[in-house]
Amino acid sequence: MQITSRFTIAVHILCCIEIFKKDYTVTSNFLAGSIGANPVIIRNVMGKLKDSGIIDISRGKSGISLARPLDKITLYDIYKAVECTDDSGLFRFHENPNLECPVGRNIHKVMDSRLEAAQTALENELKGTSLAEIVADTQKIISEE
Repeated sequence: MQITSRFTIAVHILCCIEIFKKDYTVTSNFLAGSIGANPVIIRNVMGKLKDSGIIDISRGKSGISLARPLDKITLYDIYKAVECTDDSGLFRFHENPNLECPVGRNIHKVMDSRLEAAQTALENELKGTSLAEIVADTQKIISEE
């Protein structure tokens, strides 16, 4: 299991939108420069954020803006917007354990609830952190530089 870089790219995008909104027109090219990624990747992530109602995108001077207040966006909201996990969850189980083997026959029974608990813990942690906290921590570190 590994969460893709889309999640951290999305958080980076949202921090930039908030922190630079007064000084720059935030565009995908501007964001690509900050993130160090191809603008196409940035636009793909932004499309997912827009579709989820987290950002607004307009051409011209206004650029990209947050569609909701910082404290109303959680890391979980961002995660759900950009990660492509389906109803089966984060963890993928190998498809064909040998049912003739005592381990193969029982590994799902042993692991399923544990993996579900791990995913729930991750999601609860993400739900408990707002974008406002991430932006505040980022601004504090910037001001200390």
